[in-house]
Amino acid sequence: MFKTLRLATFASLITLGGFASSASAAELKIVASFSIISDFARNVGGDRVEIATLVGPDGDAHVYEPRPADAAALEGADVVLVNGLEFEGFMSRLIEASGTKASVVEVTKGIEPRKSAEEEHDHEAEETAEAGHDHEKEGHDHGHEGHHHHGEFDPHAWQSIHNAEVYVKNIADSFCEADKAGCATYTANAEAYVGKLGELETEVKAAIETIPADRRTVITSHDAFGYFEHEYGLKFIAPAGISTEAEASAADVAKLIDQVKHDNASAIFLENITSPRLIEQISTETGIKIGGILYSDALSKSDGPASTYIDMFRYNVNTMKAAILGS
Repeated sequence: MFKTLRLATFASLITLGGFASSASAAELKIVASFSIISDFARNVGGDRVEIATLVGPDGDAHVYEPRPADAAALEGADVVLVNGLEFEGFMSRLIEASGTKASVVEVTKGIEPRKSAEEEHDHEAEETAEAGHDHEKEGHDHGHEGHHHHGEFDPHAWQSIHNAEVYVKNIADSFCEADKAGCATYTANAEAYVGKLGELETEVKAAIETIPADRRTVITSHDAFGYFEHEYGLKFIAPAGISTEAEASAADVAKLIDQVKHDNASAIFLENITSPRLIEQISTETGIKIGGILYSDALSKSDGPASTYIDMFRYNVNTMKAAILGS
C-alpha cells in the first residue's frame, strides 16, 4: 500500500506514461486492472478500444505495487475496469493519486458473491471464543484488531463461466455509456463472445463428468477456485486463503496434510502466480505427484497455453482431468 509520500510522488509523475499517441483509431481508452478483465474488454471492444492492463500476464494483483505509469494510464482513460470485491487492494489509492475523471466500473456488479472460506472460518472461531471466554472480551477484542482481513467475499468470481458472462455484460454497458456511437458494435461483440462462453461451459461440464465422483478433490496454492467448485463439482483444498498475501503457518500446513490424507485428494497443482515451495513440500509429505500448473488469477503470456480467458479455462480443466485420471 502507498504511504502519503508515495501518493504525492505518483501525483507528480502521472505525465510520464499512459496511452500511446492520440492518433490511435480507438474511440475509447480503457484501463483494465488485470489480464483476465483485459481479455474480456478486448473481446467486447474490438478495434474501437485501446486497452492498458495494470497487472499483466502471470502477475499477482493481490500483492501488486503500482508504478507511476499506471497513474498516467488512469489519468488518460475514459473507462477503468476493476474486479471489485476487494480483489485489487491497490486500486482506490491509485485512482485517487491519478486524479482520473474516468468512469470506474466494478465488473462483478450483479453477481452473487460467495462468502470467503477464511471469513466463515474466522466468524466461527470468533463465536466459539466469545461463547467460552466472555470474561476475556477485552483481550479478545484487542487481538482481533491485529487480524489481517481479506474481505467478506471471495473475489475470484471469474472462475464461474456464468459470472464471466456478467462481467462481459457490465463491460459492454460501460462502453455503450462512454461511446454511444459504438454501442451496436459493443453489444454484438458481447453477444458473440457470450455464445463462445456457453460453448465453453458445455465442454467443461462434459470433461468434469468423466472424473469419478470420489476422485474430485484436488490441492492448489491459494483459495482461488471456490466459484469453480460451486459450479462444476470439484473440491479444492488450499494452504493459503483467498489472498496470496496470507502465508500458511506450520500448523496450517500440518492440518492441511491431515485433511489431504482424510479426503483422499487425487492431485496437487502449482499456480502461475505463486511460489512453488509450499506445494512442493505438501507433495513430498503426502506422496501426491504435482499435476501441473493452473492459471488462477492471471492469464499466461501470449506464447503460453492460457493467453485468453477461454484458453485458460480449457487448459485448467484439461490439466486437472489429465492429472486425476493419469492420462
